[in-house]
Amino acid sequence: MATDKIVETVIVGNYVEMETEGKPKDIKSRISKFFWHGGSVYDAWFSCASNQVAQVLLTLPYSFSQLGMLSGILFQLFYGLMGSWTAYLISILYVEYRTRKEREKVDFRNHVIQWFEVLDGLLGKHWRNVGLAFNCTFLLFGSVIQLIACASNIYYINDNLDKRTWTYIFGACCATTVFIPSFHNYRIWSFLGLLMTTYTAWYLTIASLLHGQVEGVKHSGPTKMVLYFTGATNILYTFGGHAVTVEIMHAMWKPQKFKAIYLLATVYVLTLTLPSAAAVYWAFGDMLLNHSNAFSLLPKSLFRDMAVRTVLWAQFITFGFACTPLYFVWEKAIGLHECKSLCKRAAARLPVVIPIWFLAIVFPFFGPINSTVGSLLVSFTVYIIPALAHLFTFRSSTARENAVEQPPKFVGRWAGTFAINVFVVVWVMIVGFGFGGWASMTNFIHQIDTFGLFTKCYQCPPPSLPTSPPPHQLNVTAPPPAPANLNHSRHLHGL
Repeated sequence: MATDKIVETVIVGNYVEMETEGKPKDIKSRISKFFWHGGSVYDAWFSCASNQVAQVLLTLPYSFSQLGMLSGILFQLFYGLMGSWTAYLISILYVEYRTRKEREKVDFRNHVIQWFEVLDGLLGKHWRNVGLAFNCTFLLFGSVIQLIACASNIYYINDNLDKRTWTYIFGACCATTVFIPSFHNYRIWSFLGLLMTTYTAWYLTIASLLHGQVEGVKHSGPTKMVLYFTGATNILYTFGGHAVTVEIMHAMWKPQKFKAIYLLATVYVLTLTLPSAAAVYWAFGDMLLNHSNAFSLLPKSLFRDMAVRTVLWAQFITFGFACTPLYFVWEKAIGLHECKSLCKRAAARLPVVIPIWFLAIVFPFFGPINSTVGSLLVSFTVYIIPALAHLFTFRSSTARENAVEQPPKFVGRWAGTFAINVFVVVWVMIVGFGFGGWASMTNFIHQIDTFGLFTKCYQCPPPSLPTSPPPHQLNVTAPPPAPANLNHSRHLHGL
C-alpha cells in the first residue's frame, strides 16, 4: 500500500521535494522568503505577465501603423491565444518528462530542468540539439533586444549621451543579473516589473488621448506586404515570451498548477497592449512608421519621464528572465550548475553577457530586430517545436493511454489537440516564418543599408546649428556642432 501511494503521488505530478517550502525560523529568514524566495502560483503569474510585455509595449504602436488598426487588434488576440496554447503544451511535456524521471528515482533538488532536457528525455538527442540551438539563440537575441531597448528609452530622458554610449552603460548594469541564482529569486522583481509596465501602458494610453490627433493625421496601413508581415511577426514575438516556461514551472512549489497561468497572464497583458497601441496609433497614425519607439512622439513631461524610468526597470527584469536560462546552460556546460557558491557561479556567468553586449552595439535597430527575431527564432522555439514535440511524444496509443495529463474535453481530447497542433505548425511555418521571415529580413537589411552597423544613435533627430551661439560661446572662434538635444523637443512632437 505504501508503494502504491508513492506511485500515485508521482503519477499526479505531486512533486514533494519542490512543494516543501519550509517555515522560516527567524525574522530575517521570513523577510528573505517574503521578498526573495518564491514558488507560488502568483509568483509564476507575475513572472509570465512581466516577461511578455517590456520593450514590446513600445513597438506595438509601430506594428499597428504597419498593419492597420483592425489587423493589429485581431493579430494580438489570435497570437495571444496561440501562445497560450503552446505554453500549455510545454507544461504538459514538462510534467510528462519529470514524472517519468521521478519514477526512475531522479532527484532535481539541485538541478533546474530546461526545455532542451525535456526534449532529450522524451524524444532523443536530435530533438535536444535542435531545441537547444533555437532556444539559446532566441534567448541570446531576446537579451540583446532588452539592452537595445534600455539604451533607446533612456535617451529620451537624457540625450547628452548617444544611444551607443547608453548601451555600454546598461550592458554593465544588466551584467548584475549574474547574481540572481534562479527563478525562485524573482518574486519582488517580477512583481515590481509588472507594476511598472502597467503604469507605462496606461501612460501611453492616457497621454495619447489627451494629446489628441496630430494635424493631418493619416492611418494608411496596411500599404505594403513587407510592412504588413513585419508588423505581424512583431506581435508573434510579443506573445512568444515562454521560452522560459520550463524554468518558471520548475521554480514552482506545485508545477502541475501552471496550465492556466500563461493564459491568465496573457489576458492581463492584452488589457495593457490593446488600449496603448490603439491610442498611440489613433493619435499619430503614419508618423509611427518612422518612429519605432512610442516615446519619441509624446511630448516631454514629468509623467513621460516617469514612464521611461519604470519601463527601464521592467526591461532590466526581462533581461534577467531571458539571460538566466543561458546562465544555466553555460553552468551545465562547464560543470558548475550544482555549485553552492553564488560568487563562483556569478563569475562563471559573466562570459555570457559579453556577446549580448557586442550584438546590441552591432544591431541597435529598435523595432525591426523584434520582428526578425520573431519570424526566424520565436516561430520555431515557441510555436512549431512545442507543437511537433507534443505530436511525436503522444503519437502512439500506448503513450496516450499512459499520459500523465489527458487533453481536456473542450478541445476534443487527443483528436482535437492534434488538429490544433497541426494548424499551429502550418500557420506559423507559412505566415510567421515564411512571409514574416521574408518581410522582416527585407526590413532589417533596409535598416543596415540606411543606418549601417554599429550606428551611434539609431533614429535620433539630426543635429542642427543654432541660429545664434549661446552666451558662453560668444568668444569661441569656431562654434562647435550643436548638441543633439537642441532639436529634441521638435522631434518629440513628431515635427
